[in-house]
Amino acid sequence: MKTFWIRTASATVYALLFLGTLLSGRLLNNPKLGLLLFGAFLLFVTMGCTFEFFRMVGKQGAVPCRLLGYAYAVITLVAILISPMLSDALLGFRIMLVAITLLPVTFALSAIVQLWKESEQPFRDAAYTLVPMLYIALPLSLMSSLIPDVGAYVVLMIVVMVWVNDSGAYIGGSLFGKHKMWARHSPGKTWEGTAFGVLVTLLLAVFVGPLVQPAIAWYHWLALGFICSVIDTLGDLVESMLKRSVGVKDSGNIMPGHGGFLDRFDSLLIIMPFVFAYITLIIQ
Repeated sequence: MKTFWIRTASATVYALLFLGTLLSGRLLNNPKLGLLLFGAFLLFVTMGCTFEFFRMVGKQGAVPCRLLGYAYAVITLVAILISPMLSDALLGFRIMLVAITLLPVTFALSAIVQLWKESEQPFRDAAYTLVPMLYIALPLSLMSSLIPDVGAYVVLMIVVMVWVNDSGAYIGGSLFGKHKMWARHSPGKTWEGTAFGVLVTLLLAVFVGPLVQPAIAWYHWLALGFICSVIDTLGDLVESMLKRSVGVKDSGNIMPGHGGFLDRFDSLLIIMPFVFAYITLIIQ
């Protein structure tokens, strides 16, 4: 019973921080301040995820340049966060473009730094230095980039669909699960649970999505629900693969009973690029 209350309390704090900052622009009737508050929360999450990632790959013997890794992640996140808030749209676009196109430069710098490190696999370590920027900072910043275009409630709906898919998959697996989906990386996942999670997510997307944002047609919500449910499962498997490769159960313990930052955001990190691409290229 004690464990249950600890899990509930930590989940409540997480939900309040996430939802409170995400919707702060509407609650305070100040969109720019809301973006700054949500950006501050995302920056906190980025730092936490980056710390956990470097700690996990360190168990494999990897020696990435952590200082550069943190710097790349923060610069990428901040550049994309402030771009929509600038009055000069062209300047904002250029800042975001520069942040993305610096990737070859950052890799070269990371490789040069390895000349002074005693690493048996310097190019692996140089690549690991860039992972937080690509795997963590960029997807999280895309989440904030959607707010000025489609609104905070659409972003909230994306997050809710991920939560519903996870809950549906857990319930469906508990009730009907028989066939293991990917025992090598996640022994607990079953095809039946996954299918049930997809089903409830699609129903939520079709019936609730148009109420959240009527400007987005139901078939687009259906597509977004499918993206969230399928990529959610794959994203969870990716992080499970990482954790199993380094021999840890949880990425961290920031949330008692739930694990670390990466345990909570693993699916969103994989989902957001797909959602952002669909909304930007197909819907808008």
